[in-house]
Amino acid sequence: MHKTDEYSSVFAFRRALRGRFYILHYRPNGLDTARLGVVVAKKLAKRANTRNLVKRIARELFRRHRESLPALDMVVRLQAPVAKATRAELNQDLLALLHKLPRQ
Repeated sequence: MHKTDEYSSVFAFRRALRGRFYILHYRPNGLDTARLGVVVAKKLAKRANTRNLVKRIARELFRRHRESLPALDMVVRLQAPVAKATRAELNQDLLALLHKLPRQ
């Protein structure tokens, strides 16, 4: 997802799953496939390389599991500081959220 309206519509739908590090907002999209947007606040990841790492991890996990996901627009948002988190912990947290998504 790229446009502000697409992100806003997902947030306005008000459905979300919470994990240890991430919040996964979602909304049905009426398409054949899932779409992803990622939001990482400077407040939670001070350095640009940390923010980019968090985004890369989320996008790669989404890419690997896209075929098995329901047709939803999803916005992954960081909710906790990740300074001490490992890549494995970030992967596990997001994977758990993706498995909790409602299947249509």
